[in-house]
Amino acid sequence: MAPLLGRFGSVTLVRKIGAEILYASGDPLSAATLFEQAAKRQTGDPAVVVGLVASYAALNRAGDARRSAAVLPGHVDVRLALAWSELAVLGGDPGRGAALVAEIAKDPDLARSAERIGMHHALEAIVAARSDDRDGVRAKLRTTDAGAAKLRAGDRAFLRYLGGVALREAGLVDDARATFALAMEASPESIGAALARRERANLG
Repeated sequence: MAPLLGRFGSVTLVRKIGAEILYASGDPLSAATLFEQAAKRQTGDPAVVVGLVASYAALNRAGDARRSAAVLPGHVDVRLALAWSELAVLGGDPGRGAALVAEIAKDPDLARSAERIGMHHALEAIVAARSDDRDGVRAKLRTTDAGAAKLRAGDRAFLRYLGGVALREAGLVDDARATFALAMEASPESIGAALARRERANLG
């Protein structure tokens, strides 16, 4: 990646692709830098906006995620990323996140992607956890797991990271630790694994 960016880093498309690769491989800080550079030339590009919101969510920067999402607030993937930020990130607004999850359920674009559906179920599990509904958490995670088998390893790792967050928020710490471990095993070099590794370490 470094040689490519060194030769062609001024090209917006290369920066965008580079950012996507860096994010997916677990380097949201470098990804955010490139996404910000691309955003100056491609304001409102859905992939760039989603990448910015997700990168800042991964960095625990809820305010920056919120700012980035405001550029394209109606896009389903932007809203999913923002809901994740509000529900799981330091400085997030769980009430706003829960409202977003409820609103997204009515978005017809949600059903067009198995990855979107899986993320939405996992976010619903976090909402249930914050309502002290352990049965709801487990039910939503079973639904998430049922669909995850069809997804790429990196996507499975990310969904398991979210599942671990839901279990932790429900007070099921041992289950959360085990689920974070599954995320790390599913795709060790992915963003999902990196986030799971961080959260598992925080459990002690």
